[in-house]
Amino acid sequence: MRTGIWLIGARGSVAVTAMVGATALRARLVEPTGCVTELPQLRSAALPGWGELVFGGHDIVTTPVLKKADALAAAGVVPGRLVAALADELTAIESDLRPLPAAPTQADTAERIAADLREFRARHDLAQIVVINVSTTEPLPEPHPAHASLAALTEALDGPDPVLPPSALAAYAAFTAGCAFIDFTPSTGARLPALAELAESAGVPYAGNDGKTGETLVKSVLAPMFALRNLRVRSWSGINLLGGGDGANLADPAANAAKVASKQRVLGDALGYQPEGTSRIDYVAEIGDFKTAWDLVTFEGFLGTGMRMEFTWHGCDSALAAPLVLDLARLTAAAHRAGRAGPLSELGFFFKDPLGAGPSALAEQWATLAAFTAGLTR
Repeated sequence: MRTGIWLIGARGSVAVTAMVGATALRARLVEPTGCVTELPQLRSAALPGWGELVFGGHDIVTTPVLKKADALAAAGVVPGRLVAALADELTAIESDLRPLPAAPTQADTAERIAADLREFRARHDLAQIVVINVSTTEPLPEPHPAHASLAALTEALDGPDPVLPPSALAAYAAFTAGCAFIDFTPSTGARLPALAELAESAGVPYAGNDGKTGETLVKSVLAPMFALRNLRVRSWSGINLLGGGDGANLADPAANAAKVASKQRVLGDALGYQPEGTSRIDYVAEIGDFKTAWDLVTFEGFLGTGMRMEFTWHGCDSALAAPLVLDLARLTAAAHRAGRAGPLSELGFFFKDPLGAGPSALAEQWATLAAFTAGLTR
């Protein structure tokens, strides 16, 4: 069951870390640490194996995959020994990477993206392709009447003015090419009524948004604890220091606002109310692909006694995200093969702001994911 993973942002840190990881797993050079699909509760013959994954993608930059992998090794993100051992395999991926197309209209651009996907499928005889957006966070788009229905969107895309943000245009192209789509970022992606309509008519699944890898992962565990103990959270504030390309992009206030909104949403979902406070994201170039978050939680106990909790999270963004990208690709490909179409709410375990209706507490999301995986057949 050869499965294509087409990455939007294919030459970035998360994408290249995923490529290094998948090729190392295929060669049995590493253990699948961080890949939840390798846990006994989720291991399934319905999922494509590591040797069945084929990588391709689009990007606006031209840095060779091997050069990017060397840079990640120098930064301590991936082991240098793996990059050296896998140099030929990483270089071979270059033949399936393309510049992100541009055309006079968004309809033409989408068709060029879809054509690359169809050619990728034919060249490698792929059973499914999962398109995954791991590019930089984009600002929230202005509402447009064409977002409401597929007929209106199709007509508007032929016009001279942009109608869809880049992530949503990628989803549109993926669906028209018969490919599943995942947005690992807080960008719009498939989160529009017109795109939901297109996915259903094309018979393809999709999932998102915004992979849950660090501070928000901790929030999704701790917030239900306060709720179940009937302790009232009065405030929850966090400061995030982030380097790398993602950090540089989030220095833009509009992109930063989109990310912060996604990070805070998990608290309201888990607690049933929104406490005071917010998350702040500051760019610190020196720390590269690593990130640090400090959180302060104030809460009220029996008889109104005020208390507090603090935690610090240090992590490597790409190393946390890459195995989840691989997990999501395997699960979504299996769901597509099983005939699922539309939003995969069962994959909410992976996201800060999951699509579709589903539980918000991590333990409940895990149980839902395990049941979903158990129901997949090859």
